[in-house]
Amino acid sequence: MSTEHDWITTPVTADILRGCLDLEPTARGLLPHRLPARARRQIPDTQLAVAEAQPSGVRLAFRTRATAIELETLPTKRVYQGFPAPADGVYDLLVDGRLAARTTVPGGNTRVITDMVAQTSELREGPAGTARFTDLPAGEKDIEIWLPHAEVTELIALRTDAPVEPAPDRGRRVWLHHGSSISHGSNAAHPTATWPALAAARGGVELVNLGFSGGALLDPFTARAMRDTPADLISLKIGINVANADVMRLRAFGPAVHGFLDTIREGHPATPLLVVSPILCPVQEDTPGPLAPDLVDGTLRFKATGDPAERAAGRLTLTVIRDELARIVGQRAADDPNLHHLDGRDLYGEQDYAEFPLPDEVHPDPAGHRRIGENFARHVFGDGGPFATGRGGANHSHG
Repeated sequence: MSTEHDWITTPVTADILRGCLDLEPTARGLLPHRLPARARRQIPDTQLAVAEAQPSGVRLAFRTRATAIELETLPTKRVYQGFPAPADGVYDLLVDGRLAARTTVPGGNTRVITDMVAQTSELREGPAGTARFTDLPAGEKDIEIWLPHAEVTELIALRTDAPVEPAPDRGRRVWLHHGSSISHGSNAAHPTATWPALAAARGGVELVNLGFSGGALLDPFTARAMRDTPADLISLKIGINVANADVMRLRAFGPAVHGFLDTIREGHPATPLLVVSPILCPVQEDTPGPLAPDLVDGTLRFKATGDPAERAAGRLTLTVIRDELARIVGQRAADDPNLHHLDGRDLYGEQDYAEFPLPDEVHPDPAGHRRIGENFARHVFGDGGPFATGRGGANHSHG
């Protein structure tokens, strides 16, 4: 802790946190989760257990006159054995809605992935650290601190040189989104530069991001979590994980989509609900999964390993999935006027791929995230879009 300020320590509690569905007390502080405890007990694999604890879209939101802020955390970094350690996760500080500073917290725990396919790992413990922001403008202001989107972050202490109170509700609609690693923010440069964060800022909404790297598999516990989460707008980005994990055939996929939608509608019968099919991903367009890591000259890429001939037997590709999603939404929309469909290639298609290729064949780079966020904002929040102002329900409290 710095000593040049008269610090006030404010407990980190639910009333100054947004974007998480649960807070788990730990020996040192609190661990934000993006799935509730009931859902976490049903998670079948380590990948999703880690992904939901990575705080994509989770931020502290408070009002203060402070010109100096410290957030003490215990990060857990993921390192793949044999690969260089990734850069430290970034903390974004927003003042009155505008990005004002970024910093990192070095050190912390390290989870070493010893087998990428089996997802086996070992945890090496390390020290807590502090995200420090100084020389902030004087006067009352709204502050948001967005946590690193792909780094498990235990919150230990918030210190400021002036009192803190929870940010007031500005009346913005709450957008609840579920998707895969791209929604989670894979390869985004910092937490407010994931495509959902960019789209939320353009749409003037409060984001609850349930994008889970590798974990958008139509799991019933995720649908129940969404059913029970207050929201004014809901979107689902479905398909890429189902194909690249090769977890089901066409016969199971359709009913699973119906079941997921049915569950959400139990809690949100008339909320605008958008189903988005996969963005363009050439390696998976017409080749079934499973997806496998493909090391090329020391660079990690991915390739689809299925046999295209097996599409006739119900093996899923992105082309098959897009057709099925369009069919299902078209059928249901006859009785559900608030259900909408968007082809993912309207967010990132052939022209976007030509401009911003997928570096590892699956995930966009930071410029690709920006393009997807801009396209989503235009198609979905823009005039005539399913989330255009005036088409949502009454504002709900933040979850």
